[in-house]
Amino acid sequence: MHPYGVTAATVILVLVVITALTFDFTNGFHDTANAMATSIATGALRPKTAVALSGILNLIGAFLSVEVALTVTNAVVKIQNSDGAPKESLAADGGQALLLIVLAGLAGAIIWNLLTWLLGLPSSSSHALFGGLIGATIAGLGWSGVNWNGDGSKLDGVVGKVILPAILSPLIACAIAAAGTFLIYAVVRGVTQRYTETGFRWGQIGSASLVSLAHGTNDAQKTMGVITLALIASGHWTDTEAIPFWVKASCAITIAAGTYLGGWRIIRTLGKGLVEITSPQGMAAESASAAVILTSSHLGFALSTTHVATGSILGTGIGKRGAAVRWRVAGRMVTAWLITIPSAALVGALLWFVGDLLGGGLTGALVVFALLCAAAGAMYLRSRLAPVHAGNVNDEWDDAPARPARTPASV
Repeated sequence: MHPYGVTAATVILVLVVITALTFDFTNGFHDTANAMATSIATGALRPKTAVALSGILNLIGAFLSVEVALTVTNAVVKIQNSDGAPKESLAADGGQALLLIVLAGLAGAIIWNLLTWLLGLPSSSSHALFGGLIGATIAGLGWSGVNWNGDGSKLDGVVGKVILPAILSPLIACAIAAAGTFLIYAVVRGVTQRYTETGFRWGQIGSASLVSLAHGTNDAQKTMGVITLALIASGHWTDTEAIPFWVKASCAITIAAGTYLGGWRIIRTLGKGLVEITSPQGMAAESASAAVILTSSHLGFALSTTHVATGSILGTGIGKRGAAVRWRVAGRMVTAWLITIPSAALVGALLWFVGDLLGGGLTGALVVFALLCAAAGAMYLRSRLAPVHAGNVNDEWDDAPARPARTPASV
């Protein structure tokens, strides 16, 4: 006990909250592209205007729902007894054992987020978070510490609330966007392109705004859930069906700030590297993304908004006759999707082992936090060697020639 009454558990809790908000910030700039990449690529919005609008709407959206936050609190780590109280073994010593697991999991998620940002890959921040938590939980509590399937009475746990949405959501979004794009071009066939581009650019602004709002209702919730999980572990919160207001507010503000920063590397990949997109395609993609994300948020499914947005953009390339999709870039994205959960899990597990090797507790937590800071600093410095920013985000994509996409009419 510190002379002023500050315990080791309290310091670790503070580190967890800081790390969680840091993840929230990286989530914001990592996922700005999901809402605004197509609007920036088509010129519907200026880059700085787009990220500012997205940040404001993410802030609003974060207050509209807590279903996904409760999924994170209840559906990943088995922390509760049948009566809903935290398990005694995890609540001992101020919950230090569980706090170290959460800290290591968050650190694993941030490191994977920053690595994929450095490479310009729109991987899933959500899956990085779940992967980090799963890896640290397995390392600290064993396989039984992860809530894989819930009680079997409904879609729950990691499989029901994370894995299945990861598989289905991009396919659904792709199909909706492809159908929407095909119908749009069928309706406006014969109309002068100048009029269609202008009209659909206005439509893009509305649909991109809806995606940003939807993103706030889904992704900001995940960090809320993690912080609440830490508060439950340390005994500072007991209600597993509610989120403290200060947690909601801090997470909403942080993800909005990260969104405003703009993850320009990923915006460039989604806006220019995947499909040479037009305004009608952009509107179709964003509308499909918003519909899928909002539905999932209502149902409490912690899906990847990155998967949804990428699936939608690919769908517009399939739905437009003669459009070109860079399948090599798409292949890199899918590879990143497949390895995100296991990679983040591995990093989370390794960091937990390092912290535990040093005796766990405050010393272990401080070392994990220091390793995170060192890795983040190194990747930031590396990114400065080839910066991507608002001024060059729309430069022509330098890659191998694109192949025409197959369209519904040619299938």
